[in-house]
Amino acid sequence: MESHSLIIAFTTFLALSLTPWPALAKDPCNFPAVFNFGDSNSDTGGLSAVFGQAPPPNGRSYFPGPAGRYSDGRLIVDFIAESFGLPHLSAYLDALGANFSHGANFATAGSTIRLQNRTLQQSGFSPISLNVQYNEFYDFRRRSQTLRNGLGGIFKQLLPKEESFSRALYTFDIGQNDLTSGYFANMTLHQVKLYVPDVLHQFSEIVKWVHSQGGRFFWIHNTGPVGCLPYVLDREHVPASDYDQYGCATPFNDLAQYFNRGLKQAVVELRKALPDSAITYVDVYSLKYALVSQHKKYGFEYPLRTCCGHGGKYNFNVNLGCGGKKEINGKEVLIGKSCKNPEVYVNWDGVHYTQAANKWIFNQIKDGSYSDPPIPLNKACHKT
Repeated sequence: MESHSLIIAFTTFLALSLTPWPALAKDPCNFPAVFNFGDSNSDTGGLSAVFGQAPPPNGRSYFPGPAGRYSDGRLIVDFIAESFGLPHLSAYLDALGANFSHGANFATAGSTIRLQNRTLQQSGFSPISLNVQYNEFYDFRRRSQTLRNGLGGIFKQLLPKEESFSRALYTFDIGQNDLTSGYFANMTLHQVKLYVPDVLHQFSEIVKWVHSQGGRFFWIHNTGPVGCLPYVLDREHVPASDYDQYGCATPFNDLAQYFNRGLKQAVVELRKALPDSAITYVDVYSLKYALVSQHKKYGFEYPLRTCCGHGGKYNFNVNLGCGGKKEINGKEVLIGKSCKNPEVYVNWDGVHYTQAANKWIFNQIKDGSYSDPPIPLNKACHKT
């Protein structure tokens, strides 16, 4: 009996010692709102409101039609909101049916951290860069309180309280397009690498600006393995020696990891500059790469082939994407069709992930296993 008790005591001690201390020592946070900044990985309708709705079959798995997202369903930011018992975030740029009482989403598809000097039609990248998203937030913060307090009524129900801004979680998922935009503009990967430090400097400045407006709790995703995305793999011929054993382009993934190392160091510096803030760095790169390299282990059948698209090795055509139509014999015919079972695909349309992949990633990050510091999402208001 005594030895049995000792075994139980030791097992309990071991379990406690392996649990990140914040999970034991801190109470869950009560985030009343989420304010998100980013690109298409977290856009819930921004680009669609300005440049035209993401067409069907986007949204088919959950909404069940187009809902401003470039996926068959929910994004990671949707699962984040749900985990706090909050509704999905309304896009700041979408005036129809928006409810901002629980936060707002400033992300738009195609956005970069640094300002683009070409139009969306010329480059494929959004003019709503991170500094523009901050300007939207800055204006929203002030005008929302003017309307809420001055006019009352429906505005009290649809706009956040003043205290929500200092108690909210501020999420960031951006940087992928800063890497691909330079390459697609015929820059070498080395030339892209040279401007990464400036991109990270601009990112840090935006975080400081958000802090100046009351933001204290930050949840920052790194960028994913762009070398595993069909829109990168299909664009140019990649020498056989540049593919890894899983079919991803190593030079592009190396570039993403270079960016992520810099981003992680930027977060370290931000913690020094903003000592009253809790800033969490989240390694989604490792998880997205795991979905490709170990897809069968996690229940996926197709790691690189897109679910929604048309033609080629990856079922991807840059000129005729998901939902794309073509005129045949005088009639518009849907060519960019969805697969039957998106839940077994990692990639939705050549650029973005399926709802199943997004949900799997969220389930891994929510407990802090891929965070620095290793703190769960629901305790991200606590400093370590």
